[in-house]
Formats: sequence, structure tokens, C-alpha cells
Amino acid sequence: MKIAFLTPEYPHPKTGSSGGIGTSIKNLAIGLLAEGCSVRVLVYGQKEEGGFEDNGIVIQQIKNLKIKGLSWWLTRKKLERIINQLYANNEIDVVEAPDWTGITSFIQPKKCPIVIRLNGSDTYFCHLDNRPVKWINKFHEKRALQKADALLSVSQFTADLTNEVFGLQKHFTIIPNSIDIGLFNSNSNSNENVNHNINAKNSKNEQKNLSVPSSPLLWRGVGGEDTILYFGSLIRKKGLLELPLIFNIVVQKNPETKLILIGKDVPDIVSGNPSTWQMMQQLFTNEALQNVSYLGSVPYQEIKSHIKTAGVCVFPTFAEALPVSWIEAMALQKPIVASNIGWAKEVIEDGVEGFLVHPKEHKKYAERILELLENPKLQSAFGVAARKKVILKFSNETVARQSLSFYKKCIASK
Repeated sequence: MKIAFLTPEYPHPKTGSSGGIGTSIKNLAIGLLAEGCSVRVLVYGQKEEGGFEDNGIVIQQIKNLKIKGLSWWLTRKKLERIINQLYANNEIDVVEAPDWTGITSFIQPKKCPIVIRLNGSDTYFCHLDNRPVKWINKFHEKRALQKADALLSVSQFTADLTNEVFGLQKHFTIIPNSIDIGLFNSNSNSNENVNHNINAKNSKNEQKNLSVPSSPLLWRGVGGEDTILYFGSLIRKKGLLELPLIFNIVVQKNPETKLILIGKDVPDIVSGNPSTWQMMQQLFTNEALQNVSYLGSVPYQEIKSHIKTAGVCVFPTFAEALPVSWIEAMALQKPIVASNIGWAKEVIEDGVEGFLVHPKEHKKYAERILELLENPKLQSAFGVAARKKVILKFSNETVARQSLSFYKKCIASK
């Protein structure tokens, strides 16, 4: 089968910065290649037209057409022509696009089926953030969902809330995000019966879309049993303004505990502050701040090293669809204390693979972290259970096969 992904981002130096959508597409593409499929990624919004191959994945760079007031329409029609031509040339059988900003709202190919996979629309995240959404984004996102030939979602929570915020009653097939478990393996000599990605050796050159910190680094730790790790964007919606208040309580009980932060420092959309990290520093006690290290951007392999050496990973987020970062930590057998909102129970069973606590419950959240830091046996039990779940539910192999079956049904119905 020949599958194309239409996306504004892809994790490669030639295509610019990328976030969760790009990472999830690449992971799925790798899994589909292993199933014998051909994969093409159509990356729009590029500085210039171009193309290259990324370990078997064909990347087609597409420049948007820019005419004031008409760019949105002309770009969509350009993408429609490209899809029609690729389909006519027998180079693609189906196109998958994300729900973000509704790029397919006015793309109606003559024959090629269009699938939309929910990773969280702007409307969805604005609802979770309790802030207004741009009407134009909501219009395009709703229209795209209404016009799609088939619909996927990475979590049931995201599917249900999407129907609610758009006033729809659409059916979504649930297929989660995935990771290459061969790249996230705490034991390099593991003999697990897993179809590891043949391109794993190239992963050490990849990097997360993370920025250099906007202020001098604090304590530079190397991890350990009393180390807490957060990795991901430093942004309000991911609970980064709650984490200092949680960590303050942890340090009161265990002054030796360290906190490592890895991720892009994002401007705060609510206050207008250009740096979430600066806002966070004001929330730490002086004692706690001495135990915090913000590392900013680090290579992909180094992130995995930090995960391996941390005692606990924390994700006190308010807004996700199905976070890949959680799955990565679970694959490396790390115990997690995460948010208990919506999607969380579809990733972690509370008390089995980790603990789930609401980010606003600072005292309870801190107590769960301390419980894990003080109990190596519980850490190990959670870690083993977490990796087992990732292998069964979130591996590239499993998710690619589920997606491939879905595409076949979509093509047959079209």
C-alpha cells in the first residue's frame, strides 16, 4: 500500500522545527515501512519546493502560495492538485492529515480517500486551556472533519471531546500514537520478541524540537535515585506553573531531591510573558530552586540517558491528546507521576504503571513522587508493567498494523 501524510511539520533538519504531530507521523511511517508499505510525507509551509528521502520515507517539501487574503484557498487548491496527480500516477492510495487547523477543509481529491487523525485541534486545546479559539481555525477544523472519508483518533477522550466542541456525532476509530521500542530499551541486550526498527542506528542524529534556555543553567545534575525528570515544552498547558509548587513540597520532605527540566521555553499565552521558565523561577522557593537544573536543548540520545538515570518522570499536564513522551518514559521502564485528566487513563492505569494525580493537587502529587523515590521495589514494578504495556499497545509494529487495516477498509469503502 502507498500512504501519504499531509502535515505542516516533520522532524528533519531540512524541514524545520517539528513537534508532536511530526514525531507521531515519523514513528508511524517507520512502522508502515516495516509492513512493506511505501510512505510519502507531504510537508506544506516550506520555504521552497524540494524533496529527499529519509531512510526510505519520501519527503516532498511544498511551498505555500502567498497572495494576501487568498493564501489559505490557493494553498489548499495547490495541495489538492498535488494529491490528484500523485494518485493518478499510482504513487499514493490514501492521504492522512492531522486535525490541527483543518488543512483539508477545502481539499477534495477526485478519487483519493482523505483520512483525518485526531492529535488535538486548536479548538480542542483552546477548550482544555479555557481560552478563546480563532473562529477561522474552528471553521476549517470542523469542515475538514465533516468532509473526511474516514476518521481516526489517538484516544477516546480526544474523540469524544472533539465531537462535543464541534457539535458533531462522528465515529472515530481509536488507534494510539506509537514509538519504536527498539530505540527506547533500557536493556540493550534484551531478547524481547519485538520487531525493532531497522533504522534505529540513525536515531542518534535526531533531535527534539527544543530550545536553548533563556537564562543561565542552574545546578547541573547527572541523575540518580533522587532525581525527578520532566521533558517536553515549558508551557502553561503542560502544568509547568504547577510543577514548582509541587517540587517545593518534595524538597521540604526530601532536601536532596533534584529536578531536571528538558524542553523548549515557550512564551506564556495568558500573561504575555516571553518566558515560561522565568515565570517558573519565581514560583520555586529559594531552597528548591537550588536543586533545579534547566538543560534546554539536548540531543535525542541524551534525553534517553536522562530518562534512564532519573528516579521518576513527571508530566503534570492539563492538555494532551495522547502524549508520546509518556510512552517513551514507560518504554524505558521509568515510573511516572502524571496528570489524571481525560486521556491519561488510556495510557496509564493508576497504581499499576504509574500514579495519576490532578496537577492542582500539589500536596498529593508531591506525596506520590516521594512514595516512588523512597520505594525502589515499587519503581521497578511500575517500570516493568509500563514497558509491557508499551510493547502490547504502543509499539510501531502494533499501531502500523492497526492503521494499515484501517486504510484498507477506507479505500474499499471509497
